[in-house]
Amino acid sequence: MSQNSQNDVQQNEENYGVSSIQILEGLEAVRKRPGMYIGDTSDGTGLHHLVFEVLDNSIDEALAGFCTEIHVTLHADNSVSVVDNGRGVPTGIKFDDKNTPRRSAAEIVMTELHAGGKFDQNSYKVSGGLHGVGVSCVNGLSTLLKLTIWRDGKEHYMEFAQGLPQNNSVEMINGVECSPIKIVGVSDKQGTRVQFWPDPTIFTTIEFQYEVLARRIRELSFLNNGVRIRLTDQRTGKEEIFAYEGGTRGFVEYINRGKSVLHPTIFQATGERMSELGTPIYVDISMQWNDSYNEQVLCFTNNIPQRDGGTHLTGLRAAMTRVINRYIEENELAKKAKVDVTGDDMREGLTCVLSVKVPEPKFSSQTKDKLVSSEVRGPVEEIITKTLTDFLQEKPNDAKIICSKIVEAARAREAARKARELTRRKGVLDGLGLSAKLADCQEKDPSMCELYLVEGDSAGGSAKQGRDRKFQAILPLRGKVLNVEKSRYEKMLSSEQITTLIATLGTSIGPDEFNIDKLRYHRIIIMTDADVDGAHIRTLLLTLFYRQMPQLVERGYVYIAQPPLYKIKNGKDERYLKDDLEEANHMMSIALQGASLTPREGAEPIAGEQLKEMADQHTIAYNIIQRISRMIDMDVLSAIMNGAKLNLNSMEEAEQSARSLAKIINDPTVEVNVENNENGDIALSVIKTHYGNAHVTRLDKDFVYGNDYRTLEKTATAFLNLIGPGAMITRGEGDRMRQLAVKNFHQAMQWLRSEAERGISKQRYKGLGEMNPDQLWETTMDPTMRRLLKVKIEDAITADQIFTTLMGDNVEPRRAFIENHALLAGNIDV
Repeated sequence: MSQNSQNDVQQNEENYGVSSIQILEGLEAVRKRPGMYIGDTSDGTGLHHLVFEVLDNSIDEALAGFCTEIHVTLHADNSVSVVDNGRGVPTGIKFDDKNTPRRSAAEIVMTELHAGGKFDQNSYKVSGGLHGVGVSCVNGLSTLLKLTIWRDGKEHYMEFAQGLPQNNSVEMINGVECSPIKIVGVSDKQGTRVQFWPDPTIFTTIEFQYEVLARRIRELSFLNNGVRIRLTDQRTGKEEIFAYEGGTRGFVEYINRGKSVLHPTIFQATGERMSELGTPIYVDISMQWNDSYNEQVLCFTNNIPQRDGGTHLTGLRAAMTRVINRYIEENELAKKAKVDVTGDDMREGLTCVLSVKVPEPKFSSQTKDKLVSSEVRGPVEEIITKTLTDFLQEKPNDAKIICSKIVEAARAREAARKARELTRRKGVLDGLGLSAKLADCQEKDPSMCELYLVEGDSAGGSAKQGRDRKFQAILPLRGKVLNVEKSRYEKMLSSEQITTLIATLGTSIGPDEFNIDKLRYHRIIIMTDADVDGAHIRTLLLTLFYRQMPQLVERGYVYIAQPPLYKIKNGKDERYLKDDLEEANHMMSIALQGASLTPREGAEPIAGEQLKEMADQHTIAYNIIQRISRMIDMDVLSAIMNGAKLNLNSMEEAEQSARSLAKIINDPTVEVNVENNENGDIALSVIKTHYGNAHVTRLDKDFVYGNDYRTLEKTATAFLNLIGPGAMITRGEGDRMRQLAVKNFHQAMQWLRSEAERGISKQRYKGLGEMNPDQLWETTMDPTMRRLLKVKIEDAITADQIFTTLMGDNVEPRRAFIENHALLAGNIDV
């Protein structure tokens, strides 16, 4: 060891003393190590976990029988509020508090770890928030938190900043110095409201995703009959009410909608048993098999999901294996098929929701992803064993269908094993004979390597020439990839494209064979053309990865390349633009260079940033018009942009809106009526007759109170009286100055756009093969310039349903999906 190294070690030893030991008090520990309490703070999981912690407290009130209404609101300022009508957090002074001054129970709950009313079984028989760190973590990780409590006829209010109470008062109560929660009014309401602003210094992003919250709320609604949960997004105007019935049975029905179920009767088992510890364990489970090849089992403990399962899942699998194996043996079903049935065979095509209610559950971590309470397995196994045995005996037709599916799965597994052994002997799956089409990279460290899956040999040729061969590998794919949603395992292994891809990845395939540690590339980039064929190939590859290699997606190894659609050259400036929206924005930025608008004779010209903001607002509005003009007549949209106000709050206001709309449209072939159905839903009906054919546009509350109409109305208000006599749009200076008299803002923007087109050259790429190697590298493969989309599964249930709908055998759900979304599609390449 060198003298310098010895000195460094000696200095470190001297520095490491009593002063090196730090004690993190209260919420300081949460702010220092947030990942220990709420999960990852960079990918959004921890951010949404904050909402779940507050929401779980409201659900615990529902479990205790005191809460029926919950309202979750995403506010425009990126804060979230959760309001319930439970009992309200206790507000009295806790005189055994060790702090001076003595604090209210509400303040202690919000500021102390492991403080709450869920540690004994008197206040809450079961609870998801056992650790007592949930809402205090939310407080500690927020820049601001506002707490409102309605209790005992009073309204109480308190604010916190980064976990610390603000503006507290101190007074003497019974001779003791106390800090009570502030009373701000009287109220006959009961419940709690928590609104918090996540701390941007802790979270990489503080933007909440509506769908992530909706998924969790949907789960809670199914698992808690009688609770009505409203989710409102003030950023977009979207709102949903979740009030599902049926418990786990209804949940299974929801998951299996759009799938071909094998038996109409859903198996459900409910019951309560005493555990070995003497505590009651309540079990609710529902199961139904469908004709897919995928298992979907959701586990919950006190409404908290466990993505890694746990002792309740172990009990379920043990009971299923014992009961179904016994039934198959007694009826000699496997013997006739000459196969041995395994647990994996039984779970093929199974949809199952398992919910247990457990006093004082134990989890592997604060994120509660795995249940480790050993006493839960016995009651789960006992209840399912008895009920499933009775179900198979009492429903012989359903039992025959289920067991036939299981035996067929065993047959297919055996056939797949033989096919796998055959391909392994040939070295196909082990990468012993890598495809000659693969242009591999030189780097051997998987974390540094990228694999581009490209469409066809022409794009593959350009990619091979344009790549950085040190770390980028290219695998061209010819023709369509097999749709694994419709194919059994042995057929999949007979596909040359799929076996080539598996061998290239190096992971093998199948539940017993797949090994993520052998993956040769940690970036798998799907690079296809921006047309129908490219989208189809991309979807087929995503289906393969999601169904057969889900760990690739879960670990964030799958990406989609974003090749440009346009190349625009303006003088010496060259830009590659991803899509039509980017092209429109770039062209408008060119058009606005040196532009000014004189809104009326003698008025001050509008230019620079002010004109840009107005142009952006106009572009957003007209993009909406282009998108919805296939659903709503252009005369109606023009009338809205010309000041027609729509209001459907009452029949009187709706009739006034109808008169206003008809007056602005001013067309004898157009008739505007008010509709009012038996449910009291008011709508406007616009009937336009052309050559004897009537075209009807219906304006209902979804449109009138939706984000699109609000944007159009706001834009119309901003521009309606802007342009007057003598208005002029001007671009350029001196000899190059051009101008035009205009009647409205839209005409001015169209003229600027056409002027911008005069001095540029534009190229639209139809496929990657049209790019030369240098262009492909510069736009799509250069890590410093390219754009990649990481494939993530935020909602496994929704993802499963989309793959089933779009790629499965059942035509009707796919037709309904296309009919519902056809009008939202643009630039369809046919």
